[in-house]
Amino acid sequence: MPTVLALETSCDESAAAIVSDRRVLASAVASQVEEHARWGGVVPEIASRRHVEALPLLIERVCAESGLSLSAVDAVAATVAPGLLGALLVASVTGRTLARLHNKPFLGVHHLEGHLCSVQLGEPLPAGPYLVLLVSGGHTELIRVDGPGQYRRLGRSHDDAAGEAFDKVARLLGLGYPGGPAIQAAAAAGNASRFELPKGRVSRPEGGFHPYDFSFSGLKTAMLRQVRALEGEASLPVADLAASFERVVAEVLVERSCRCAADQGLGTLVLVGGVAANRRLRQLLERRCGALGLQWRVAPLAYCTDNAAMIGVAAAERLAQGHCSPGDLGVAARLPLAEAEGLYQTPALF
Repeated sequence: MPTVLALETSCDESAAAIVSDRRVLASAVASQVEEHARWGGVVPEIASRRHVEALPLLIERVCAESGLSLSAVDAVAATVAPGLLGALLVASVTGRTLARLHNKPFLGVHHLEGHLCSVQLGEPLPAGPYLVLLVSGGHTELIRVDGPGQYRRLGRSHDDAAGEAFDKVARLLGLGYPGGPAIQAAAAAGNASRFELPKGRVSRPEGGFHPYDFSFSGLKTAMLRQVRALEGEASLPVADLAASFERVVAEVLVERSCRCAADQGLGTLVLVGGVAANRRLRQLLERRCGALGLQWRVAPLAYCTDNAAMIGVAAAERLAQGHCSPGDLGVAARLPLAEAEGLYQTPALF
């Protein structure tokens, strides 16, 4: 597999990495969480400015840690979709410029394809096909993976992604940002069975429910009503509320993922994305897969949240297939994973 310098600036994490043969030679991330926390969420203009400041230093750092110069890598890659437009432009322009200066191929990578490839940075995967549960701040999807670049979405959220629901409920409970770690910390001391909360389902126009799809809007509304009903108490039972919410989200994700894997005849279930760092979700997935005889894999903790190493693995796979991206490739705030193939040209022209 080729050696790739990869860049990631799709939201509020600036990241650079050098990856070779699914091994991370060096990886560096500059987080903006503390700066955005004061606003309760990501401010796009601030994010873009901080990427411009951080990315050159991160590139220098990974080159120094890996002992490789830019002339020694085989290609340069950057996330180009989906994400915040201004933020995406920082990595895209930087990556394309470096590729042109050093006469290297450039690969524009779909952010979700990066998450799908993040599991390869851990234990070896069993032979495919397999099912991936991708849960992050912006996406909750069930994706069948038949091979490199061969993806089929089988389930999705019809409103908020799971990570977004964590952020909004954390704000409701007066906890910090980002919501995932804040709710997990609060839930550690809570009674997860104290409050009964709904497991939202998505109706089909012809009747019945989508078996693998998700909806978290009803759960958020139930949490709001529960908080309002408890306003007369001396103190709000934040730990119990957080634990009950976390339990329901984990159960919904695992139950529908396992059902989908079984219906598809897939023997392996893979967990990736920022929410994959949640302990309760990991533990429940392990127990349920064990009971059903499913193999399971989860992305290494260090590569669950946004990082450049996963972008490097995705780019290396594409390059090994003879793909690269045109030098004038743009960025897109929204781009379905099914259209990721359009980011490349074959054969590679460089």
